[in-house]
Amino acid sequence: MAIVQNVEAFAVKQALSYLDKDPEKNLPKLLDWFDRFDWKDTLKTQRDIIRNVVMEQDNNWHQLVMSLWTDIDPGVRNRIFENFIINGCLLGYQRQKENREKYNCNIPWAILLDPTSACNLKCTGCWAAEYGNHMNLTYEEMDSIVKQGVELGTYVYLFTGGEPLVRKNDIIRLCEEHPDCVFSTFTNGTLIDEAFAEEMLRVKNFVPAISIEGFEEATDSRRGDGTYQKIIRAMNILKERKLPFGISCCYTSANAEVIGSEAYFDQMIEMGAKFAWFFTYMPVGKGAVTELMATAEQREMMYHKIREYRKTKPIFTVDFWNDGEYVGGCIAGGRSYCHINANGDIEPCAFIHYSDSNIREKTLLEAYCSPLFMGYHDNQPWNENMLRPCPVLDNPGRLTEIVEKSHAKSTDYQNLESAKGFSDKCVETAERWAPVAERLWAKSHGGCASCGRCAGAGNSLQA
Repeated sequence: MAIVQNVEAFAVKQALSYLDKDPEKNLPKLLDWFDRFDWKDTLKTQRDIIRNVVMEQDNNWHQLVMSLWTDIDPGVRNRIFENFIINGCLLGYQRQKENREKYNCNIPWAILLDPTSACNLKCTGCWAAEYGNHMNLTYEEMDSIVKQGVELGTYVYLFTGGEPLVRKNDIIRLCEEHPDCVFSTFTNGTLIDEAFAEEMLRVKNFVPAISIEGFEEATDSRRGDGTYQKIIRAMNILKERKLPFGISCCYTSANAEVIGSEAYFDQMIEMGAKFAWFFTYMPVGKGAVTELMATAEQREMMYHKIREYRKTKPIFTVDFWNDGEYVGGCIAGGRSYCHINANGDIEPCAFIHYSDSNIREKTLLEAYCSPLFMGYHDNQPWNENMLRPCPVLDNPGRLTEIVEKSHAKSTDYQNLESAKGFSDKCVETAERWAPVAERLWAKSHGGCASCGRCAGAGNSLQA
């Protein structure tokens, strides 16, 4: 198997090198080559989709692919591609699969970790704003997390917080130490300057996802006056140096219409963003502003808008709630990712602040085999309707069951909150979303909500 994997890795490297010479001309030829390479037609569906994109030069996906050669530094692009495709998908996936079977637990494709709880902003509705700056992972602890993760097949690491770039020197050091991994960060963008951009160019394996709430008024109202202009400056710096970046968007009851607008998408594309991660607001913590939770109507609007823009806009988008059908439901609990906070607590999700393991006391593998993570492993998907993927927001009570059974503790260090208290805040929102989700699911799946095919397909991709 190792020989096959090495041959595949070599083939991908050769393909990327060939593509660099003339991407517009050579991409169709490369697809013909992949057709012969995939002689068992294992990836025929995917190949057909990609071919349709390539052959239609006016297609938005064709434009996006070509922009990766015109807009991105070649050294950065090739390093990211190699680490993502070869290490993260080919070699890493096989290692994850083997370890899942060996240990009968989830092994994540990606790990989110918080270098620090500190942040230079204090954004409305953000739990990190309440945590202060007293919690930090040491460089050695982060390095150990990456080393343990790679051993199990995880090559993708995303920094959260707090504001991760408060620790920018340590982040760059990790990129240097692990050149075979892809590193990214959710960042407010205000600490990205020319010097840091030059460091990104040097290490070549770091990609930021900049948090932005819409246009200037909406962003500044949540993040503070002047924040929007600092974000625009950061984007300009990255674009000028041909560094890839994306955006991270939390849609709320206050900004969903703006974030879902065509004008917003067009501006982000114009600024140079190549991808967009969408989240819906979660009322994490006792002091959470529940009024900011998106309504069922707003969530449905985002469902339709993102699907529409996928067909028309040259930007890769993921909605981590409304796209559950493409990945078999909830991807947390190590199924595709997990989260490690700045205190070392290993949590199933960035929005689920409960843990029964700490990186200072347990290995990653021990945490994946812990009662809390096995509760996720044994109960996913939480709902056969993949438009209701979340054990809190969409299925209140499911999280409460496994937290209580596993004796996991709250990791909200500002105000301890029970899993039941957290879930109870989501009951009304879940009840209003349920009939909308059922209608949308029935319409797109021909009434097959109980067939389990999408769940199975998602698990086959991720398990």
